Amino acid sequence: MTILALEIGPTRFAAGRISETAGAQDTREIPTPAHSAWDHCRDLLLEVAGTDRVLAVGIAASGPIDMTAGVIASNAIPEWRAGFAIEKAVKELFPHAVVLLTLDGVCLAMAERQFGAARDVPDSVTINVTSRITGGITIGGLALVGRTGNAGNIGHVLVPGFDDVCECGGHGCLEAVAGGTAMLRWARARGWSGNDGKALITSGYIGEETAVSTLERAGTALGRAIASVAALLDVDLVIVGGNMAGAGPALWIPMRRAVSDHARLGYLPGLRVVGSDLGDNAILIGAGLLALATQQRARPNF
Repeated sequence: MTILALEIGPTRFAAGRISETAGAQDTREIPTPAHSAWDHCRDLLLEVAGTDRVLAVGIAASGPIDMTAGVIASNAIPEWRAGFAIEKAVKELFPHAVVLLTLDGVCLAMAERQFGAARDVPDSVTINVTSRITGGITIGGLALVGRTGNAGNIGHVLVPGFDDVCECGGHGCLEAVAGGTAMLRWARARGWSGNDGKALITSGYIGEETAVSTLERAGTALGRAIASVAALLDVDLVIVGGNMAGAGPALWIPMRRAVSDHARLGYLPGLRVVGSDLGDNAILIGAGLLALATQQRARPNF
């Protein structure tokens, strides 16, 4: 009998078996496919499941999603933008399994609450900075999901002082400034010639001017967004993870400076902004927690 976790993200599909302690085992991943997304997803799940009977599958997906309907409409997967019934498809693949879909940021918040920096803190915000930006909110020890399941989507918080065009169709969204894809676009428009986010981070560490300016700009935007969200939610802990969060001082110094400049209300002086220690599989671990919860109750209490 097997419990699975599935991550559907902007850069990868990942799946793994989940132990009773929510550890991800036998993890497999593939780049987010450009076409035939369900075929690739199905093959990945079958590879991880093998011949075992699957009891539960927790799915963490890049949004937008409709959690009640079990539908994903991620902008990162063009053929699914109009909506794909991922819960139904997975249920047909594993007829005996309980299948639940949740936003990747919610799963991230669950993982941080169980195993990460939010273990002893009832109220926190978690932010994942990769090619895109997602987030999760924990209040009173419970992850918030919202009306449709998309609560915590901090990537589309408006950031004062910026008017960059976002893929959502708006202007000035955090993701349009501080998401990895946006950073690369901004840096290349100013002459930087690197290949990817890892190269941008490396350029920042060695002091390449355009890379440093790009990361400082992103850090400032993140700090302003963090200050606004902390004021709204009355939290004293924000956890920042994802591959682009490893950019070091060029990102973190302006981010913390912006938090200090803007988080001035009387209940915010203790606001802490820390890095995540959970690594690349944090979202997958959260999906595993979601799946494990189905074995204890009909649906988990977020």
